[in-house]
Amino acid sequence: MNLPNFKNILEKLSVFKSNLSLLAAIIVGLVSVILFVPTEILSSKLKAKIADDSISIGKDVNDLRKSAVSRQQWKEDVKRHQDYANDANEIALLAELSTRRELLIDEIFPKPKDTSTLIFKRFGQQYRKVLNELMIRVNARDCPTEAELNRGLESSSGVQRMRGGGPLRGPLMEPSRGPSRVPSRIPGMDPYDLYRGGGRYDMVGGLRRTIIDEICQDRAQSCSVYVTPADLAGYEFWADYKLAVDPNEAIGDCWYYQLGYWVIEDIFDTIDAINSASNSVFTSPVKRLVSLTFTMGLKRPGTSTVFTGRRGRGSGGTKKDEADKPNYVFSFDDGLTESCTGRFSNDDIDVIHFNVAFVVGAKEVLPFMQQLCSAKQHIIRDFGQVASDLGRKPRDTEYSKHNQITILETKMRSVEPNVPTHRLYRYGEDSVVELELICEYIFNKKGYDDIKPEPVKKTLKLKAEEKKKA
Repeated sequence: MNLPNFKNILEKLSVFKSNLSLLAAIIVGLVSVILFVPTEILSSKLKAKIADDSISIGKDVNDLRKSAVSRQQWKEDVKRHQDYANDANEIALLAELSTRRELLIDEIFPKPKDTSTLIFKRFGQQYRKVLNELMIRVNARDCPTEAELNRGLESSSGVQRMRGGGPLRGPLMEPSRGPSRVPSRIPGMDPYDLYRGGGRYDMVGGLRRTIIDEICQDRAQSCSVYVTPADLAGYEFWADYKLAVDPNEAIGDCWYYQLGYWVIEDIFDTIDAINSASNSVFTSPVKRLVSLTFTMGLKRPGTSTVFTGRRGRGSGGTKKDEADKPNYVFSFDDGLTESCTGRFSNDDIDVIHFNVAFVVGAKEVLPFMQQLCSAKQHIIRDFGQVASDLGRKPRDTEYSKHNQITILETKMRSVEPNVPTHRLYRYGEDSVVELELICEYIFNKKGYDDIKPEPVKKTLKLKAEEKKKA
């Protein structure tokens, strides 16, 4: 490898000896070139660092200066958290108020104030009275009775002349075997079918049907909904109440039917709301309340009621072991159906089930169910104390709302107008269905535990313990 000839290089550079200013300029230029490249590299890095650190931080500082909170912001935070706490407390109070409902009579719960057993009969009388008042409020009536049909037929001069002017004899209906009375044949004359044999019997049969149809049409036009009190749980039970030997049993009867009344009241409130624009069955969305029961005829633990697997008549008779009264649901075995909500009676809530059947317009099924499960207004029991708890001055009446119904099971079937359970009912020209619902009803324990009778509490405590052991 040949090395550079430094001697020749020095000789060539000797020219600068006579021109030192040129040499100095060249040296400065070389130094400048040598320093320029790293300076540019360092400068770009410095610019990037300044942009990332100083400038961005400056922008953040400016943004923070614009959005900086006040020194008093902590007070606003405290106020907001207090509002959250107030909302939670109000929700809890509203849940409690949902079960603070008016009582049928005030002298029984939690302990009878009167030693006379007549107080229990008075409860039963009040129970039936308020059910009748609910029927009046919703403009409810039953289909024409046997006596009404007979009077209508007897008043027809045409039928009387054909029969020789004598009064009509024989029952128009036989005793009930289901949720409503079942018409049967009258010996010699059938109000529904043409008579066999021709002649005047055909004419009489047709005329009788026309008269009966007119009576039924007039009834449907005069009321907004069909309801039979006997098809409401407890109505017949309290008609001829036999006083129990053990007063605790009578207290229990009153307590459970107090719960039942609250359920029935909500059912009628629903009917009243959805039928508010109607004054006849023909235009009412809810045509008929077929039955309301808390047992459906099913066998209950600890009772002798026969299991039938089908819905029976509303009240279920007047025997105490067949009383159709609410039952607290602690497990699946206690309910009328499997609970899709998974809710059972516990330390916070009490749960009961009930079964109700209606005839409703086919187009009104969903609106009706929504109305049934909507919030409803009630007068608060002990309103003065409640008003004080709310920080208000008590007025004569305090109101709250409750929303305690959840539909667990739904069944729909078409309505055949000529079957016995519907023959004397007229629903109008629109299509209708029979809608049967099994629902749960929730009670907030804090709302009514102070009036729950001790015998009932003891029974429920034992039952809860048995369920936990099972």
